[in-house]
Amino acid sequence: MTDYRTTVNLLDTPFPMRGNLAKREGAWVEQWRQQKRYEKLREVAAGRPKFVLHDGPPYANGDIHIGHAVNKVLKDMIVRSKTWAGFDAPYVPGWDCHGLPIELMVEKLYGKEIPAAKFRQLCREYAEEQIARQKKDFIRLGIIGDWDNPYKTMNFDTEANIVRNLGKIQEAGYLVKGEKPVHFCLECGSALAEAEVEYKDKVSPALDVAFEFLDAEAVAQVFEFSGEQLESVEAVIWTTTPWTLPANQAISVHPELAYQLVRSNTGRVLVLAKDLVESAAARYGFESFEILGETVGINLENLEVQHPFLEERIVPIIVGDHVTADAGTGMVHTAPAHGLDDYNVGLKYQLPIDCPVMNDGRFRSDVSRVAGKTVWEANEVVIEWLQENNRLLAFKKMEHSYPHCWRHKTPIIFRATAQWFIAMDKSGHEGKVLRDVAMNAVDSTEFFPAWGRARLESMISGRPDWCVSRQRNWGVPMAFFAHKETGELHPQSAEFVEIIAQRIEKEGIEAWFKLDKTELLNAEDAAVYDKLPDTLDVWFDSGSTHYAVLKQRAELTWPADLYLEGSDQHRGWFQSSMLTACATQNRAPYNQLLTHGFVVDGKGQKMSKSIGNVIAPQKVNDTLGADILRLWVASTDYSGELAISDEILKRTTDSYRRLRNTMRFLLANLSDFDPIENAVGYNDMLSLDRYAVVLARQLQERLVGDHYPRYAFHYAVQDIVHFCADEMGAFYLDILKDRLYTTQANSRARRSAQTALYHITRSLILAISPILCFTAEEAWEVLAGSNEDSVMYHTLHEFPSMPENVEEELVKKWQAVRAVREAINKEIETKRAADVVGSSWQAAVSVTAPEPTYGYLRALGEELRFVLMVSKVTVNEGEALSITVEKAEGEKCERCWHYLPDVGSVAAHPCLCARCADNIEGKGEERLLA
Repeated sequence: MTDYRTTVNLLDTPFPMRGNLAKREGAWVEQWRQQKRYEKLREVAAGRPKFVLHDGPPYANGDIHIGHAVNKVLKDMIVRSKTWAGFDAPYVPGWDCHGLPIELMVEKLYGKEIPAAKFRQLCREYAEEQIARQKKDFIRLGIIGDWDNPYKTMNFDTEANIVRNLGKIQEAGYLVKGEKPVHFCLECGSALAEAEVEYKDKVSPALDVAFEFLDAEAVAQVFEFSGEQLESVEAVIWTTTPWTLPANQAISVHPELAYQLVRSNTGRVLVLAKDLVESAAARYGFESFEILGETVGINLENLEVQHPFLEERIVPIIVGDHVTADAGTGMVHTAPAHGLDDYNVGLKYQLPIDCPVMNDGRFRSDVSRVAGKTVWEANEVVIEWLQENNRLLAFKKMEHSYPHCWRHKTPIIFRATAQWFIAMDKSGHEGKVLRDVAMNAVDSTEFFPAWGRARLESMISGRPDWCVSRQRNWGVPMAFFAHKETGELHPQSAEFVEIIAQRIEKEGIEAWFKLDKTELLNAEDAAVYDKLPDTLDVWFDSGSTHYAVLKQRAELTWPADLYLEGSDQHRGWFQSSMLTACATQNRAPYNQLLTHGFVVDGKGQKMSKSIGNVIAPQKVNDTLGADILRLWVASTDYSGELAISDEILKRTTDSYRRLRNTMRFLLANLSDFDPIENAVGYNDMLSLDRYAVVLARQLQERLVGDHYPRYAFHYAVQDIVHFCADEMGAFYLDILKDRLYTTQANSRARRSAQTALYHITRSLILAISPILCFTAEEAWEVLAGSNEDSVMYHTLHEFPSMPENVEEELVKKWQAVRAVREAINKEIETKRAADVVGSSWQAAVSVTAPEPTYGYLRALGEELRFVLMVSKVTVNEGEALSITVEKAEGEKCERCWHYLPDVGSVAAHPCLCARCADNIEGKGEERLLA
């Protein structure tokens, strides 16, 4: 029997079925580096409209984790999709290099007793080592960018421009000095930014403390109590921080809240908020109580009470809107040195801001009984003290949410220290209030997802002044001279800042630390001005990169088109960048903000080494390949939590395999096709091929016009997978196999199909390239026949076109035909289950259809059976669609597998149908254009 396999156009391709990504991607990365693809891309894209995504710098400490991978892959997909869409989209990666975590690591490695200059040198060297490790892992993920010239906040020029940006804010009038309570970490020994604080449960002592009024009769008059003379009346506060009581300077009440004068069965007379009397009485163990009078808080203002254990201190009753009746007593212990609300109301009443707690968290030596003790040790002493004075009405342990240092995971305190702040509510020199400018900037920003607007808006509207000073070594200095007595900055500060910045550009921040003030100040000024010892909050560093990087590098633009980070950055980098820009430029440094969620395991749990559910990107790269990780990122709705597990990655791998198989089929069937020599004119292509090209163009339009501009990558993946699986695999390519394999190699019918495949393949490779960058480059090399070319150098595929009305009719026609085909396939499955037919080619179909479907089917003529993948079809006109499936007459052709009566009619080929015999030895079949 003749072997006809050699007569069929079964072609191969160097694009393998198995990607073997984990082993091959590394070599591609090295190849791209040697070819300087990023640099060449900048040349190719020169002159296009700009799109700038400014990189939020990861911190230079520790290997990258899965969250880093998500962040960088999302950025890369955006940069690549914008490049594909016709933009010049440079990407300059960056790193945040100063700050406490690096200091702690250097102390751990080398000890604390190191000269400051040497210590900063070690910090710089450590940061460089960490950057090298992280950079290698980012590059391995396929992230394209200027990796040879990234920005680092510790680059000398960047440090200099951070100093300049601080100078601009000071010139604008927003930098102020103040002694106010800030988040203070006892482990760090420094103030913390809002973004460095996290809330965790903590067990604290909960106390009800009685302060005795100095004048009981005056209190009785306020409550209009006309009974017997009261010997003693007490105001009661509730607190979970007994250690702050030595700093108490007042008791706050709400001016409009109702308060009652209450006498218990024990004879004790107390003042409590009306709504809290019953719960308080139960807490104090009162068997009964009577109400002696009622008034509102404003009437209590300026009455005086005795401090519960500091005999020399008399404190007033004051009013404040921060007081509530949600819990406690409705009377608030007020220590301006240890609480922001306390501080603000204290300013109104000019209360002392006395902070008895030192930097190490211990009390000063002049504070009796608790001198030298830590704040946590002081709790027990204060409780004992209150008991001795009979001022403790109730005491229990309670668990509640409490601020912790995000680095040390330890409880922090509010503590008043002399610090420098960027003022949110002070008018700058142009008369603008920074909070108002920032709120307007929020309004002008586009958010992805949209809920980010309300989140940032609420944080800007409610945030306190930004404490930007730190008492650390490894940081950008606050390069100012301050008056020794007044604390005022030198009137020539702007001039000095520029001189110092120029020195830092040459020598780094060490230029400031080694500067002798007499080099810039005259003798008279040097006697009364000192260098500020403080460094800047690292959030100021990264928040200034819009000025230090975007405004300084020629390939970038200000403002950036997009900032992209995790959802925690509404209170971090997004906010610090906005405030520094609004203070100097009166607008945000970005037009769009995109936030992504955090990564959790398959059960929704947070990643934790102790649980053992951590999935490292390095491991995924080494076992599955970076393209699998990238496809997982793209497939996941990043606006919420991103779930990952081995099972999820397995499903992602299955999806990748289906996409790869589609790509392999396309490339294999183009292996003998030259688009210049073999392409068929669009009007000479078969109708089905033209329709398939339209489907591919529609996919490209949806991607470039909707999914990618909205950064909706999970919708893009769904659309691409649907296109490959349904539009191509289950429809077009399924039909096409017969024509590709059995017609003559150079026939118009086959070249028409290949022309369509070329448009589909080229556009599809370009379309997937933002997501599957390695696979797209691999496929492009096969299609282009060169490893020097890159998919990144090309923009949208240019499809052939037809008049709009002609295309509309073409699409309408094929939608109707596909609907009939689906109905026929269902009927064939029924007959297959009943053993009437085997494959669809064994079926003979009769179709009755109404207009216009009947006309569409009729016009296809003999081509219809190839579309339906049956051996015989008859079409009739009727009022409704009906289908009959029978077993086709004739034998099976050994070459095309159709069941036809003319099998064996050509003597030389007794096992073939006449069509196949003609395709082998004759002129070859003609296919209808319809």
